[in-house]
Amino acid sequence: MTVATTALPLPLVRRGKVRDVYAVDDDRLLLVATDRVSAFDVVMAEAVPHKGAVLTQLTAWWLRQLEGTVAHHMLSADAAEIIREVPALAPHAALLAGRAMLCVRTEVYPIECVMRGYLSGSAWKEYRQHGTLAGEPLPAGLRESDRLEPAIFSPATKAETGHDENITRDQVRAVVGDAAAATLERLAREVYAFGCRAAEPRGIILADTKFEFGQRDGKVILIDEVMTPDSSRFWPADSYAPGRGQPSFDKQPLRDYLDAERAAGRWNGEAPPPPLPAEVVRATSERYLDAFRRLTGRPLDTSRDA
Repeated sequence: MTVATTALPLPLVRRGKVRDVYAVDDDRLLLVATDRVSAFDVVMAEAVPHKGAVLTQLTAWWLRQLEGTVAHHMLSADAAEIIREVPALAPHAALLAGRAMLCVRTEVYPIECVMRGYLSGSAWKEYRQHGTLAGEPLPAGLRESDRLEPAIFSPATKAETGHDENITRDQVRAVVGDAAAATLERLAREVYAFGCRAAEPRGIILADTKFEFGQRDGKVILIDEVMTPDSSRFWPADSYAPGRGQPSFDKQPLRDYLDAERAAGRWNGEAPPPPLPAEVVRATSERYLDAFRRLTGRPLDTSRDA
């Protein structure tokens, strides 16, 4: 079952670029990761098979690994358990399988906590133009994909639609206060370092990633997706070579296609996006499944997401 949108018998809180969020009660939310896919902050018309299940189950896998390192919002990512908690969802068991997560509610910090261990993507673009990252200077002479030691905390604004914008630490402090800003950076660094250590023996470089945090009962907790192909750049370690872009275990086939469409003048980088060929959709799905298998050591059970 490929799911582009959902309609569940619960109050809809919001539809994000990928997730539909429902209110279960005053204390809990249901996050449903659809198969919608976005690139360059534009949502595509086509859905990518198994993508929502990869995002949900990989996030759940990471959160289980992170027990004892950081508090998080997940209560369950098992559809049967979720239906036992919320019986009204029983008729939608097939849709929820693999892609639903029951979570505690939090007061969300309006900050994307981006960690960059390598100079790539928008960071490389800014550095090439200005020698900075989020307005803060970096050493001269860096190459694309160079390792950044130590890794850089590079916060950004959160945008449900449109483009995120890199901001400085001072801007973060102005939004959330000094104490919260320090906690967000500390936790982002700890979780990123954990992810790098876990990915390394699997032959994967976690080049960069972004986290979101919320506050509940005075405690800062990790929320939303965690170290997935949507929120991270995963590179194969055996082919890493600075001075160029790197192959990625993510939606690189989609980005490559859209880059070619822009270069040919057939797309201006804004909505609506161009139609995606079937081979691009298929290749993108395969990348997501490959990332899950490499990180967790097992294939995703796609039978429940068929």
